[in-house]
Amino acid sequence: MDFDNWDEVRTAFQVARIGTVSGAADALGVHHATVIRHIDALESRLGVKLFQRHARGYTPTDAGLDLLQVAQATADQFEQLAGRLRGHGAAMTGELVVTTIDTLSPLVTPVVSAFQEEHPDLIIRLITDARVFRLEYGEAHVAIRAGNAPDEPDNVVQALYTQQSGLYAHRDYIAAHGMPDTEAKLAEHRFIGPTEETHRAKFYRWLFQNLPHQAITFRTSEIRTAMDALKAGAGIGFMPLWAVRDLPELVQVRPPIAEWDAELWLVTHVDLHRTAKVQAFTHTLKEAAKDWP
Repeated sequence: MDFDNWDEVRTAFQVARIGTVSGAADALGVHHATVIRHIDALESRLGVKLFQRHARGYTPTDAGLDLLQVAQATADQFEQLAGRLRGHGAAMTGELVVTTIDTLSPLVTPVVSAFQEEHPDLIIRLITDARVFRLEYGEAHVAIRAGNAPDEPDNVVQALYTQQSGLYAHRDYIAAHGMPDTEAKLAEHRFIGPTEETHRAKFYRWLFQNLPHQAITFRTSEIRTAMDALKAGAGIGFMPLWAVRDLPELVQVRPPIAEWDAELWLVTHVDLHRTAKVQAFTHTLKEAAKDWP
């Protein structure tokens, strides 16, 4: 493939990134018919299908994901080159895609907002999703993940933060049901837990190992919803220490133990790790995390 086909590759990259022909056309400033023509021509030239077409838009095939990886890396390399040619500040342009789990949004969002204030030419996409984004396919520049240390061979993994959690209940729940002041009395109370008993969170594994399953009476698919249920008085549940600072209505039932800790990791792909925007953002995030409770 030569530079004569770069427009087609760039079009396919935008379709893969956005997911619709109309969205890609808007991003590129071309007619939607041009987008379709470029995709058809590229697929014909390569002899493979890059996308599955469906009513909601275009989903990349495995071949399309391979193309997305190369196109993302190439786009970032061009930005690096522009930064070197024009000066360091010019490299802080384009998109920066950051992914994290939704429960960390109150910690991460202020950092992202302050970073964008310092670098107004950046378009930042903060995606809160439990899905593990594939950095090798250019789905994100920076990922914040919880649990065991990621072990993908092409990723750079750095320890970011240890999140401590305790068991809490709303004061109205305690008033109605009493404080379980012994381990034996814990089993007599109502608990908030996950719908999936194979949930990866260590504190949920502890919950199923140490309490009768019938005691876990309020189950949710998302930790964020479990936190809302706790604040609504649905039972006893886990809450990160940083999240209870401004919630005086919550009563600590059990203090944190190491078995409930969640390790947070900062993950970048080796090909993009040294780009100016990734280096600047990860440095900012690591400095901010030093002050997280």
